[in-house]
Amino acid sequence: MEAILIDCVQKNLRHFMHSNAIFISHRLCAHFPSETNLQLLAGCYLQCNQAYAAYHILKGTQTAQSRYLFALSCFQMDLLSEAEAALCPSNEPNAEVPNGSAGHYLLGLIYRYTDRRKSAIHHFKEALSMDPLMWAAYEELCLLGAAVEATVVFGEAATLCLQKQYLNSATSPSLHSSVEDCRMAAARHTVSEDASPRQLRQMQGLKDNARNHHGTSIFGGMAAEPINSGPSNISFYNTPSPKATQLSSVAPPPLCRNMLPNGPNPNTLSSDSSPKSTLNSTIQAPRRKFVGEGKLRKISGRLFSDSGPRRSSRLSSEASINANANATVLSGNGTNNISKHLGGSKLSPIKFRSMTIRKGQSWANENIDEGIHNEAQNDSRLNITSTSSCSSHAIEVKSCEQEAAIFPVGGLVMSSSKVISGASEILSLLRVLGEGYRLSCLYRCQDALDNYLKLPHAHYNTGWVLCQVGKAYFESVDYVEADRAFSLARQITPYSLEGMDIYSTVLYHLKEDMKLSYLAQELISTDRLAPQSWCAMGNCYSLQKDHETALKNFQRAVQLNPRFAYAHTLCGHEYVALEDFENGIKCYQSALKVDERHYNAWYGLGMIYLRQEKFDFSEYQFRKAFQINPQSSVIMSYFGTALHAVKRSHEAMVIMDKAILADQKNPLPMYQKANILMCLEKFDEALEVLEELKECSPSESSVYALMGNIYKRRNMHDRAMLHYGIALDLKPSATDVATIKAAIEKLHVPDEIEDNL
Repeated sequence: MEAILIDCVQKNLRHFMHSNAIFISHRLCAHFPSETNLQLLAGCYLQCNQAYAAYHILKGTQTAQSRYLFALSCFQMDLLSEAEAALCPSNEPNAEVPNGSAGHYLLGLIYRYTDRRKSAIHHFKEALSMDPLMWAAYEELCLLGAAVEATVVFGEAATLCLQKQYLNSATSPSLHSSVEDCRMAAARHTVSEDASPRQLRQMQGLKDNARNHHGTSIFGGMAAEPINSGPSNISFYNTPSPKATQLSSVAPPPLCRNMLPNGPNPNTLSSDSSPKSTLNSTIQAPRRKFVGEGKLRKISGRLFSDSGPRRSSRLSSEASINANANATVLSGNGTNNISKHLGGSKLSPIKFRSMTIRKGQSWANENIDEGIHNEAQNDSRLNITSTSSCSSHAIEVKSCEQEAAIFPVGGLVMSSSKVISGASEILSLLRVLGEGYRLSCLYRCQDALDNYLKLPHAHYNTGWVLCQVGKAYFESVDYVEADRAFSLARQITPYSLEGMDIYSTVLYHLKEDMKLSYLAQELISTDRLAPQSWCAMGNCYSLQKDHETALKNFQRAVQLNPRFAYAHTLCGHEYVALEDFENGIKCYQSALKVDERHYNAWYGLGMIYLRQEKFDFSEYQFRKAFQINPQSSVIMSYFGTALHAVKRSHEAMVIMDKAILADQKNPLPMYQKANILMCLEKFDEALEVLEELKECSPSESSVYALMGNIYKRRNMHDRAMLHYGIALDLKPSATDVATIKAAIEKLHVPDEIEDNL
């Protein structure tokens, strides 16, 4: 009964029937109260984003897997101290972190959000060393500015580690016994000659259910470790049974693949966002099953309907096994042909979108019909298998022994050479992606863009990569190219909200009010509970100068995800626009508590202190922003201004020259340089800079106003009056108009009288 209930829960989780899974789990825990069954119940609640239920269920439990699930629940409820205590109990200082790489990743997040940067970096590196495919850990290291070059992280050592995880599975005791299981399979066929195929299938189904008590499973945010990772590999929801042990020692495949967790916010826990850090990186435990053994198994035909080619087609071909059948092995990558087709053909975004929808529909239909389809396949397969085994037992044993060089990976059968080449290909791809992401986080935008161009066509034209390209252009202040990249990403993945907060800011700077309004409405209709949606809506109102409504939208984004640093910063910008500097400072400080490398918040604080003429504070804030993003021409311009205000003009001039070289199109550093030169009474040099700037920005009124001030200082009143008049004709802001008129009124006043005034 227990095995049936567990299988029912797992089946419901695979089909996303969470309410039914919770109900059956309660019946399971009532009839068979055990900690492993409580883990299954808590896992069901975590799947439903009900962390509070899992918290109460697992409070006080002691096993490693229970502590991991309890810590995950605490993290989602923002109970970080309890989460840390669960992963690192004080009474066991030398205890291993449960769940291996996933546990270290979770602990790294806890340390990051409690301002313990060094400890966070250590645990993220530990997670990567245990599992080279733990991409989320590398993302976090990049966001913390502590990532090593991707060529090192995903290099030769990582390749060997990944190959070892799969190739060493052939030497594990459970897989050594699989050849003996193959020998016994022929005897079982003979004994069952008189039994019907349906009876054979039912018997094998019971055996598979019993085997599930010893397998390693993955669902939701829970990760299973590699085969040799120690005692934490024990399944957290399967209850051991003596009968199951007697039936078989072969571990089953993972029961749930690619189940997304219901964490607090995937974008936040990936990138800001982003792509910001998430708990959805899990390790797929390899299946310990040979092809020969799979002939009698019912459940194995249904577990991986979404991996590569249809499992039913592969199992049908296995039914016609003969002496040479074991020479044919399926390719390890079931989607290569599809990827090449999409990469080689020049499909329009609309066609690509429709193809994606059709593909999703076929996947859904496949899962709905899998029971009926596989039942028919299994009936015919068992009949053929029974006949072939009765004719020649020797061929069966020989086949099983030869298949010792074949490895089950992710529901597919692969040769050792395919495993080795596949691991190398995956990590070579991650090297390019990782290095591009690392360079982006260091704000070496052009280097990042060049690195992304090394990607294959199929990978470059994906939503995630194009969003990273758009962010790189955004940081380079190339808003037109950023708009193009984000727009293409929207066409390819219209369902993804990754980077849409940045895209809305791009449209804000371009003053594309119609496109921004349309984007905001689309995002709200897609997901009203995503902070990116409300950031886009807030930018839309901010562009219309409705700062109070914009502030409410940004506050809604913060409410949905308090760890979304950019939303805090946007709130600060709106408070500054409303001249509420006190609340603006609080918002920027909140953003820095979430992400201390969020240079936008340091910049915002610097601007507030600059306006308040607190130049020492302003210089400190701009210096911090400059240390994080040394490529920004805007930050360097204001940093130089603050340095000049604290009487460090020589340093200010050096910074201004760097700002001019960083972005030739930005007029701000040239204007600020001319202003500093005027204050140093180097009038001729200042006029030379302004004449050059006038060629680049002929309609900028402040340039002519500053030239008027210089001519006034040189007692060239006619020239000063001419430039003041040109500045007024260019329709400056009301504040600038008042300043220029005041300068004109004082134009003919003698300097001595002006000084007395």
